Amino acid sequence: MLLTCFLFLVSAGAIYFACEYFVNGVEWFGRKLNLGATTTGTVLAAFGTALPESAVTFVAVVFGKTPEARDIGVGAALGGPLVLATIAYAVVGFALYASRKRLKRNDTRVRVDNRRLARDQSWFLGIFIVKIGLGLVAFAWKPWLGVLFLLAYAFYVWREMRDDTSGPEDEELEPLTFRRDDPNPAMGWVVLQTGLALLVIAVASRTFVWQLESLGEFLHLSPHLVALVLSPVATELPETVNALIWVRQGKERLALANISGAMMIQATIPSSLALFATPWLFDTPLIVAGAITVAAVVALWAMFRRGAVEARWLMPIGALYGVFALFVAWWFGGR
Repeated sequence: MLLTCFLFLVSAGAIYFACEYFVNGVEWFGRKLNLGATTTGTVLAAFGTALPESAVTFVAVVFGKTPEARDIGVGAALGGPLVLATIAYAVVGFALYASRKRLKRNDTRVRVDNRRLARDQSWFLGIFIVKIGLGLVAFAWKPWLGVLFLLAYAFYVWREMRDDTSGPEDEELEPLTFRRDDPNPAMGWVVLQTGLALLVIAVASRTFVWQLESLGEFLHLSPHLVALVLSPVATELPETVNALIWVRQGKERLALANISGAMMIQATIPSSLALFATPWLFDTPLIVAGAITVAAVVALWAMFRRGAVEARWLMPIGALYGVFALFVAWWFGGR
């Protein structure tokens, strides 16, 4: 048990410090490719940090030998967006509110392109509702629809690359951590730092999840509670930590772009993998997870569409994840 606690804390610390290197490296990577801040967050950072949980879904649905093992992949495809739409946005709100004095701001307004974020939320919502609808019905050619989710993500990336009006110089860029004295480090150093950080994030994230599962067993927590509530939080920890780091630097545009991009990945790529390899049929807890995700995204869409979003408005969104946790505990505790 002591070893489990030690590895739990070490892996959590490793994720945080590796994310420090990753966000610095990915910003430089975007600068080298002459990409704007929004595309750097929605495409580069989101795709990098979403790889570990996408791999979890892939292994579960493709190599799982039992229906229960494959259900883990389906749960991951639903749990990821729920965590990002609730906890991740709440963390941004709390971090921005707590950092207002250090950032020397007179208000707690979220400085982003509100219209663009509202559009991203509506785009995600449309795909996610289709995703939930498919989980409620059964028909023979459902697996082929997985291709449409891949095409939807490809279109999203194309749109982000085309419509990013922010310039690479719009965000202040700190020196590359591996080359602090070099004002213009070579691309090789940028790739090395970003790649190594991503590798550490992937390994530390899996270690963190394994220790969390061990702690759940030791504390006699329901396996369903661990799988549906705790594991998704752990797998989405890199995106949440990235957002925290960027907000502390006053770069909430990158933070929210990272979350938005990761949500789009979670709505498409893991879903397509699960559609290819499983019946993609939801039980009651997964339906509730989908409904709460929709409620959170609708609230976010309304806020950003209205404009001038305050940090404190994002904080209550996190409580929706607590509602889901309580429901799962009640559902499986009474059965």
